[in-house]
Order: sequence, then C-alpha cells, then structure tokens
Amino acid sequence: MRVKEKPVVLIVDDQEQNVELLEAFLLPFGYKILTAASGEEALERLAGNSVDLLLLDVRMPGMDGYEVCRRIRADAAHRKLPIIMVTALQDAEDRRMGSEAGCDDFISKPIDKKALFGRVKAMLEVYTTE
Repeated sequence: MRVKEKPVVLIVDDQEQNVELLEAFLLPFGYKILTAASGEEALERLAGNSVDLLLLDVRMPGMDGYEVCRRIRADAAHRKLPIIMVTALQDAEDRRMGSEAGCDDFISKPIDKKALFGRVKAMLEVYTTE
C-alpha cells in the first residue's frame, strides 16, 4: 500500500459532531477526509475511493463497527487497510471483540488530539513500509 501525498482518511461515525471533531483535528495536518455516517455507507465509500486509513466508530445503528471491520478484512482489496476503532468503550471484552474483528488499534473517546494524530501518523507509516 502506497500512501499518497495527501493520505485519505475515512471517518465513520453516526454522530455528526464526532465526525466534525475528527475532521477538524486531522485537516490541519494535511489529510484528505472522507466521511460516512453508517457501516453500510463506509463500505460504499471504500468501494469507490482510494482510502489509506479508516477511523471507525464501534456503536452505530444497523451495522456496527465490528461487522464493518470483519467485512473489510474479508475483502482482498482492503484486507490490509489500517483500521483504528474510535470508541467510548473501555471494557476489555469490547477491545477483544475489536481485535478479533480485525482492527489494528483503538482510540478512546473523548478524543485526545495529540494521541489521535500520533496513532494515525504511526499507522500510516507502518502500513506504507510493508
């Protein structure tokens, strides 16, 4: 996977204020942002765009983040896409489920801007040197 000059980050969250916050944090660092308000919409965006990293909410109506993650990992075209789950969930069981679904990392809500940028940057670096 090669990262473009402006890496593309897909933010998936059913809460518009969460999407806006993540977008506001990442835009100044030069990322191109795509958004989706549901798991179904996220899969549609992936099919039609070149995405370098996914920030994925866990709890969404309809298809939750775990299912989105499982479907992405089952798709050969996106199997290695870095996925960071953004969640208010702190329970070890929830994190285990995320790991089993195939996510690469977690960021806890409320979002810490420096932690978010550090994780996104590190994840993009790891996946572009493979």
